[in-house]
Amino acid sequence: MQPIPYVFFNGNCAEAMARYAEIFGGEPELLPASQMPPEFPVSDDRKHWIMHGSLKIGDGLLMASDNLMGETGTMAGCAVTISMPDLNDARAAFEKLAKGGEITMPFAPTFWSAGFGTLTDRFGVHWMVGCDQPPS
Repeated sequence: MQPIPYVFFNGNCAEAMARYAEIFGGEPELLPASQMPPEFPVSDDRKHWIMHGSLKIGDGLLMASDNLMGETGTMAGCAVTISMPDLNDARAAFEKLAKGGEITMPFAPTFWSAGFGTLTDRFGVHWMVGCDQPPS
């Protein structure tokens, strides 16, 4: 078994997943709400929203969707965590995720890692980005 993070957006899931694919590689799989069966009606203004999406990141998976039933509040109490093998790759991912967002802990060496930092990206998703390399 493996836990899989599932994050919710308010109409910008496709944009967020495309950005994460730019940062981590891969191609997001997105199912628009317009393809839902008739027994699950979606208002016209939300047919372009994403009913379900996924992006393979390394050996993991990030799943996401837009909240078709209403607005999703700000993400609180959890974060998407990623630990990368290479320090420079981890730092680059952190900086790209931070663009337009808010850094809560700058990426820097810690007592457990050569680099670690936390942030909230421009989509409101909390991230913890680290490096598998031990501190020097």
